[in-house]
Amino acid sequence: MANPHDPSTLTKAETLVEALPYLQRYEGRTFVVKYGGHAMGDPDLAHDFAQDVVLLRAVGINPVVVHGGGPQIGAMLKKLGVESRFVDGLRVTDKATAEVAEMVLSGAINKEIVRWIAGAGGKAVGISGKDGGLVTARKVQRTTRDPDSQIEQVIDLGFVGEPAKVDTTLIETICAAGMIPVIAPIAVGEDGETYNINADTMAGAIAAAIGAARLFLLTDVKGVLDKAGNLLTDLNPADIAKLQADGTISGGMIPKLETCVHAVEAGCDAAVVLDGRISHAMLIEMFTSQGAGTLIRK
Repeated sequence: MANPHDPSTLTKAETLVEALPYLQRYEGRTFVVKYGGHAMGDPDLAHDFAQDVVLLRAVGINPVVVHGGGPQIGAMLKKLGVESRFVDGLRVTDKATAEVAEMVLSGAINKEIVRWIAGAGGKAVGISGKDGGLVTARKVQRTTRDPDSQIEQVIDLGFVGEPAKVDTTLIETICAAGMIPVIAPIAVGEDGETYNINADTMAGAIAAAIGAARLFLLTDVKGVLDKAGNLLTDLNPADIAKLQADGTISGGMIPKLETCVHAVEAGCDAAVVLDGRISHAMLIEMFTSQGAGTLIRK
């Protein structure tokens, strides 16, 4: 039995009390979590992540996990002798690459996350955007300007898509049954072809469609940093536009923040760019006063 006079026991009780108003506020709401990067490759962080989503489910919040798998796809393509080419951070995806991506994302990775959640005492269902008409994709179009002629040219990225429509019926059915959807970012287009979708983009579209209380993008950085390297904890779309214009944010952070802005402008209460390398980062962000990442809201 715990000693009621032990300071650590009191600290645990105070932590629960601090979390109470947040638990009450978000009961019955949905959190969409994009899971990938370093956190996915570290067994200890994977265990912590699984515990986090099981805890969210246990306190009446509906976690929805959308996972990536770029490094794992790259490793499998290399093993099979298939070369990868990237344009603006997106993998040019021919038919063979699309088949490998689906095999890795909907197969090995998806079911491994389901297994982690089961190991933490939860019940998860592994699906992709193909299942139940969850996501209908459209082909991504990219253009580039020829440096000599200055003529814009269309780049064919192959079977790379983006969400055109989201039907949340299957997610709502799984959550109503007390289970956790784990979604691979693969979907069918209206042309009947299979498309690989960026996991951040997929998570943002689902968060908007379902009216999520939070969209979490777990990354390999602290969050959005100012030019001095300090964490910016609270931003709105106008702030983000200014930070992009003055060069404070650049590279891979730009599409992540574009996803966050789109989600909050389309129906998600708020989005958070969060360091997935920190144990229990989601719980710290949601259930403590100090938070742990960069919050984006209207």
